[in-house]
Amino acid sequence: MARGLDPQSGRPCPRILIVDDDEDQRELIADALMMYFKPATGGGVRGIGSVAECRQVDSADFDVVLLDYNLPDGTGLEALECFLKQGDLPIIFITGQNVVATAAEALRRGAQDYVIKAGDYLFAVPLIVEKAIAQHRIRQENIRLAAQLKATLEEVRVKNQQLQDSLDEKERMAATDYLTGLANRREFVERLERHFSEACRYQFDLTCVMLDLDHYKALNDTLGHQMGDRVLIATADVIRSSLRASDLAARYGGDEFVLLLPHTSIELAVSVVERIRREMAAIGQQYAQLGSGLTVSIGLSNLRIDTPATADTLVAMADRALYAAKDAGKNRIICHHQMGIANSKLQIANSAPGRNTAAAGASSNGQGPSK
Repeated sequence: MARGLDPQSGRPCPRILIVDDDEDQRELIADALMMYFKPATGGGVRGIGSVAECRQVDSADFDVVLLDYNLPDGTGLEALECFLKQGDLPIIFITGQNVVATAAEALRRGAQDYVIKAGDYLFAVPLIVEKAIAQHRIRQENIRLAAQLKATLEEVRVKNQQLQDSLDEKERMAATDYLTGLANRREFVERLERHFSEACRYQFDLTCVMLDLDHYKALNDTLGHQMGDRVLIATADVIRSSLRASDLAARYGGDEFVLLLPHTSIELAVSVVERIRREMAAIGQQYAQLGSGLTVSIGLSNLRIDTPATADTLVAMADRALYAAKDAGKNRIICHHQMGIANSKLQIANSAPGRNTAAAGASSNGQGPSK
């Protein structure tokens, strides 16, 4: 049943489906609608009378459904479920079923309105239909805008994350030695002052370690700079594997490395760097063609024992201990507070021909003080 009539409201007639087993009721509702809306291409009113027919209808062909509750082969709730399974559209119950529980259930399941067939309800039907369609379109537009907003926010989030990742990467690159992956000297200097200030303020221990490869220049001259780079990378790997996450390791320059060990006593620090020294000595055996292999000399300074006034002084003390280790014969560990003892032993060794005594209890390789 499709109809059109001279319009009263001037509004185009939407696509309306009336589901009612009473043909007279369908006619009355259709007449009320056609008196309000004007004919429109693709618009009009169609009527069916059962749940079975509802299952055969494509809900996409309609803008609104007017649904009776009592149908010959089921209830309006069954028809409602059938339509909503196909898609979202406004469904208005127009029924004589004047039961609050039924109306509540219909609205809970997705009906947009519930109209009782009583009094002059026919005059209200066109307005109710118009309002339902308008509300549905607003709701659909809100859903579309919400989805668009969500997509836009997600796009902004992704771009912000990419920007943050890019900034983080640039900061990481600015703070990292490109060859070894350890911190660079600039990053070490920035973090040194913070670690030193915290150690002084909260009175916890702090140890600084300077580490330098022995005979590295000879290795570069003999085996080439590419091999020299491989040795630096291997040294960084040994250092990295020996430290905690809270420790700081940096390439200080050339073949020299610096470590900062918070909450670490001098005794514990010596055990850590002794492990590094031994591992480097083992790795250095493959460079026996140098005549003396490849080893490391290590100097340490400690906040509590050496009581430096500044962070730079702490590093300078470790550097002096490193050069004392070099002067004492390389491949050894010397702490700053032991330098006097090491120098005394070195003087005794130098005064006795043919003797080479190790300083501070570390092994000697018989080489002179050159790097």
